[in-house]
Parts: sequence; C-alpha cells; structure tokens
Amino acid sequence: MDKIKRISANLPAQLLEETTKITRKGITETLIAGLKLLQRSQAYEKAKPLKGKLHLDLDLDASRERSHR
Repeated sequence: MDKIKRISANLPAQLLEETTKITRKGITETLIAGLKLLQRSQAYEKAKPLKGKLHLDLDLDASRERSHR
C-alpha cells in the first residue's frame, strides 16, 4: 500500500454514520472508498468527451493470438 497519511477532520456525524452503514466498514475504509469514488468520477468525466471519437482498427483474433478456423 502507499504511504499512509494521518489526518484529523471535522465531519458531519450523521453523514459519517450513514455512510459507514452503507459500506458496512469502519471509518477509515469508508473514507478510502469515498476518495476512490471521487477519483473514478473524475476519470470518467475526463473520458466522457472522448466517447465516439476513438476509432480503432483491431483484428481481435490476431490480438488474442487465435488461429483462423
């Protein structure tokens, strides 16, 4: 795992309680899940404008190293 950074944060108690119930995990694991979700969301937003703009000419059989039957 990456280097760990210890933090102190003031969080709304109800939000923290509700989200830990959803994840069924502890506070640290819940916060990590939320941070990862934000990362994925940003990556999705960056990729969204590319939808339909990439044209790939692939030979799937060749890329999978399959012989033609």
